[in-house]
Amino acid sequence: METIRIRDDFIKLGQVLKLAGLVGSGVDAKIEIQEGFVKVNGEVEVQRGKKIRPGDVIEYNGQQIKVTNE
Repeated sequence: METIRIRDDFIKLGQVLKLAGLVGSGVDAKIEIQEGFVKVNGEVEVQRGKKIRPGDVIEYNGQQIKVTNE
């Protein structure tokens, strides 16, 4: 499982996908999220602007990313 560190209280879902290198652009992230291909903590999430906080786990295309602030 890959880990992404953030400095703020949250990061938006689309930004996590871009930061992890799982999508090439914000437009790609938007499409993948709206099509229901992304899960947050095991549940499908269709809002690109969903606030992701430390401890959340994102699943996309067989990969998992954990967000941390440590």
